[in-house]
Amino acid sequence: MENQDEVSTGEKCRNIRTGSSPDDIAQAFLDNLYYAQGRIPVLATRNDLYMALAYTVRDRLAARWVAQMQQFRRAELKKSIKVVCYLSAEFLPGPHLGNNLLNLGIYDETRQAMEQLGYNLEELIDQETEPGLGNGGLGRLASCFMDSLSTIVVPAFGYGIRYEFGIFDQEIRDGWQVEITDKWLKLGNPWEMPLPELCQEVKLGGHTEHYQDGQGRSRVRWIPAGVVEGIPYDTPILGYGGNICNTLRLWKAEAVESFDFQDFNVGNYYAAVEEKVKSETITKVLYPNDEPEIGKMLRLIQEYFFVSCSLQDMIRIGKMLGNSPECFDQRYVAQLNDTHPSIAVAELMRLLVDEHDVAWEKAWEITQNTFGYTNHTLLPEALEKWPVELFGQILPRHLEIVYEINRRFLDQVRLAFPGDEEQAARLSLIDESGCRYVRMAHLACVGCHAVNGVAKLHSELLKSEVLRDFHEMFPEKFHNVTNGVTPRRWMALSNPRLAALISGVIGDGWITQLDELRKLEPFADDPAFQEKWRRVKRENKNDLATLILNRTGVAVDPDSLFDIQVKRLHEYKRQHLNVLHIITLYARLKRYPASDCVPRTFVFGGKAAPGYAMAKLIIKLINSVAGVVNTDPDIRGRLNVAFLPDFNVKTGQQVYPAADLSEQISLAGEEASGTGNMKFSMNGALTIGTLDGANVEIREEVGAENFFLFGLKVDEVEELKARGYDPRKYYDSNPALREAIDLIRSGHFSGGNAQLFAPLVDLLMQRDNYMLFADYQPYIDCQDRVSAAFRDQQNWTRMSILNVARMGKFSSDRAVREYCDMIWKVQPV
Repeated sequence: MENQDEVSTGEKCRNIRTGSSPDDIAQAFLDNLYYAQGRIPVLATRNDLYMALAYTVRDRLAARWVAQMQQFRRAELKKSIKVVCYLSAEFLPGPHLGNNLLNLGIYDETRQAMEQLGYNLEELIDQETEPGLGNGGLGRLASCFMDSLSTIVVPAFGYGIRYEFGIFDQEIRDGWQVEITDKWLKLGNPWEMPLPELCQEVKLGGHTEHYQDGQGRSRVRWIPAGVVEGIPYDTPILGYGGNICNTLRLWKAEAVESFDFQDFNVGNYYAAVEEKVKSETITKVLYPNDEPEIGKMLRLIQEYFFVSCSLQDMIRIGKMLGNSPECFDQRYVAQLNDTHPSIAVAELMRLLVDEHDVAWEKAWEITQNTFGYTNHTLLPEALEKWPVELFGQILPRHLEIVYEINRRFLDQVRLAFPGDEEQAARLSLIDESGCRYVRMAHLACVGCHAVNGVAKLHSELLKSEVLRDFHEMFPEKFHNVTNGVTPRRWMALSNPRLAALISGVIGDGWITQLDELRKLEPFADDPAFQEKWRRVKRENKNDLATLILNRTGVAVDPDSLFDIQVKRLHEYKRQHLNVLHIITLYARLKRYPASDCVPRTFVFGGKAAPGYAMAKLIIKLINSVAGVVNTDPDIRGRLNVAFLPDFNVKTGQQVYPAADLSEQISLAGEEASGTGNMKFSMNGALTIGTLDGANVEIREEVGAENFFLFGLKVDEVEELKARGYDPRKYYDSNPALREAIDLIRSGHFSGGNAQLFAPLVDLLMQRDNYMLFADYQPYIDCQDRVSAAFRDQQNWTRMSILNVARMGKFSSDRAVREYCDMIWKVQPV
């Protein structure tokens, strides 16, 4: 029998590693500081303290992770579960520490533990460097979905790329965006666990050989020019309440042989490490510039690399559990997050047919049953196409497979549409016009059993425009799953004041059942509750005002209307329409300085792609207008403009809770969905927006009377284009628009330099691709209605409460459940 002292010691060790009391957490923190970081408190840096706390929290995640692996293994052996694999070239998980404390339910206990030791928890949370492994909404959606999959207890892997350098850090110098290398791994990443023994080999280049096997069957052998290894790095993704802990598995590229002694010994030091450098380049940086040919090649290799590693890993896990590759679709469902992972269709066929001797017809059935495809764009240029020559140079076997898929598919097309060769050409996986291209969205549509858009309007436009021919061919494949965001990070974590206020009156069930926010509706007209609501918003605005001052030097008034547009910089998102409104207000106040004006603080944030000159010029315009408006004595602080540099998840957690007005002003028919619009509304901001993307559904849910609508509808945009859109007509007939444009053109906001913004003004005057001029006056009129509404704080607060109360539909939990029901056919375990 075990000695009682040994039992006590063992229990004590378990408590220190997994316990949730402040004493257990404090002791575990000190242990990790001593033994993991090798520091004593008096010599520890703030990063040492953060790392020690992160390891302390990771221990508690690992306990759930391991227990779950055991449960899933037992269930797998009984063939009772199917695993969701989410393939995405981007993941933007945001900082892990605060989110894991929330999901573990030990936030307050950890705060107490740190206070016992003389540390500030919020400072340690702020120390974490954010993994910038995505460009914006696509990667953040993938991370919201991983959170929801764990919360609703669906087994899942997220598969992606461990970029050494993520999305660039943005600095603003003289008003211009400057890109700085994102060294997110510089101080270490305590959340990931490398698993080099589970590496996968990935072939590249070379040629194929056709031969007959011993049974006389035609086979193909791929003889690659080179091979790289993919090393998996696992990060646990815990659901709220610690229900289950899924895995985000990111792949790093390494050389099979990283050092050549022969070259080194003869003094050729560069050649000795050449393969290592070339191989690691694959996962070096997110979105290499794909304007030059070498950039296109690297991006295609990146996409293939992570897809091949992931599919091989799935087959490996299946075999380990006793499943043959022919059962692949019974054990897995894989979702392609946009077109980047579309090469998975050809790669799974190659693995099944070439590597595992599965007959073509059976392999094709497995492939179609496995994959679903989410389209995230209505912009034709965003649907990836690869030159056939480049594709064949890197992936010669896959080009053969694409040709064979296309041959069989076009036979189906010609049976369905006899004599219609134009239809066949439009549907073909190969674009034969000019330089021949492989159409990756077409490959996804053919190789997947389901295709979905991410908002009702977007899905309808996919069916009627972007993928119309595929909808005619396969109407049963098409679905809509409107996007959602996780209320854990975007409300409970980022807005604890509002979360506490809500939970105080309706309980905290809303955190996992967001529809319960409807219980807030009776409080919308309660003066006492309204006052508490306004106090929360005012405190959040105070916090953001401090951040703006620290980051930009601009002092803003928390009592002013916080009018915020934070998102990727792109012409279709129309940040420059927002700027035209600012200039219009500025011109009014210059003309009538004594006029009564609702004070506004305009906040912008977002990054422009490094090669996107016009988007970078818009950033310069925002900052140039800010420089004039913020210092003009006639304005006297009634208008302030600030551009928050380096907008990311961490900054978003401070911005969304403080907004009064959310700018969602893209031209109708351009935005697939948007998720920032959801985050703003969940935190009590009112929306000014067009009927674009998920705005349509947000307006339906919150009520038209609680949404500031303006602008052309999709059919009106198309009609105006068909008639021949002439932006100059609007310029000539609208004095306020003309004044705003002329102020920019004259150099008023650029120190007299009339040439600085000439490319932007000329583009608007001549083409105005996103119809700013047509929507200008409706936007100005709508903004005047916003100002009038803001004067009535009682009614504004009522509208704010109702916006939050009616946002239940936009939880990522709901979106993931719809994927489970409609597309993946999986059930929570």
